[in-house]
Amino acid sequence: MNHSTKISRRLIACRQLAGLAICALLGLQPLAGSAQAVEPASGVVKTVSGQAFIDYNGQRYLAQIGSPVYLRSQLVTGPNSSMGVTFRDQTVISLGPDSHLGIDQYLFSPNEGKVGLVATMARGTLNYVSGLIAKLKPDGVSVNTPTAVIGVRGTQFVVRVDPS
Repeated sequence: MNHSTKISRRLIACRQLAGLAICALLGLQPLAGSAQAVEPASGVVKTVSGQAFIDYNGQRYLAQIGSPVYLRSQLVTGPNSSMGVTFRDQTVISLGPDSHLGIDQYLFSPNEGKVGLVATMARGTLNYVSGLIAKLKPDGVSVNTPTAVIGVRGTQFVVRVDPS
């Protein structure tokens, strides 16, 4: 078995056992060709209380401080749980118990004029504090809920979406 095959097997086992956070701690990179290998993380988990998860690319990962959050991730908190994420542009989101938030779009290439954040809040509570995207392009941030779309024009807001 060559060195490359051994590394690939270790990576697969690492992803299956504990998710991307453990791989990062071990100094291993995700599998070549995967979305993580070519796409930079949109943000990183800064706080976790209780059970919180990141659903990404068909897998569920236990959210831990330092876990990466990628475009098309679903952030999920359990009962009596919370999670805080800081994005590359310094946007901060905090989710309360029993919350589900999808990251539908995240663009932060200000030198190319490409900035935007679109998220979908399916249930729970969200506290949003705007970062550079909202400052550079005020109409570039929106949060979709089952009954409304919130366009960000200020610096902070709170959303509650009932599960029904």
